[in-house]
Amino acid sequence: MKIIASYSNKGGVGKTACAVNLAYSLAQSGHRVLLCDLDPQGASGFYFRVRPSRGLTGKRFFTRAERISDAIRGSDFDNLDILPANMNFRDFDVFLSRMKRSQSRLGKALRGVREEYDCVVLDCPPNISTLSEAVFRAADAIVVPVIPTTLSERTFAQLLEFFKDHGLEKRKIRAFFSMAQGTKKLHGETMRRMRKDHAKRFLDVTIPASTDVEKMGVHRAPVGSFAPSHDAAKAYMTLSREVVKSL
Repeated sequence: MKIIASYSNKGGVGKTACAVNLAYSLAQSGHRVLLCDLDPQGASGFYFRVRPSRGLTGKRFFTRAERISDAIRGSDFDNLDILPANMNFRDFDVFLSRMKRSQSRLGKALRGVREEYDCVVLDCPPNISTLSEAVFRAADAIVVPVIPTTLSERTFAQLLEFFKDHGLEKRKIRAFFSMAQGTKKLHGETMRRMRKDHAKRFLDVTIPASTDVEKMGVHRAPVGSFAPSHDAAKAYMTLSREVVKSL
């Protein structure tokens, strides 16, 4: 079982859209996928019309594997199940900070489902925290959407610096450009510069700015399910192939 985290230390970059569409694309390719929503806002579950997981607290998540299994829900798509979040997840950092070997707890909790799934996709909260570090340790790949702007470039540099300072494996990072607009000069310049400066970190795929991604909230479904021939859907499918290939 491979663990793939959709993560960014900056909000509003398409992190949840990445998690939802990556999980969907992997499932469409025949992989057995669990989308695990770690963000207490529960956006991933919302997109799949799955209600929040009542009663799943930090204690139950990190110490009782059967509770995770009980909270998993099926989706409307073959090979794809959802572990929805709830507002109790906002206390994950507090709970982990009190546990011994907190950095390894997430990986240990997810081992309980390793026989049922080929891939677990994590939709992570947009911050650097105790939970984030547990994600960095547990994940086989950390997929990072980056909008080609100055602030996103800065936060990506901060993420790399955090990995360096804490002895984390930068090779796990698979960044890609998100919400890119070819007509914007700044976007083009930023993408060229960052690909040159971080050649080993960036995948080839670029997710274009698209109204189809915005319409996910209306359809409450992945882009590929309602606009499969459009550019954004094709780009997410390419993203899934590149991530699998890199693993």
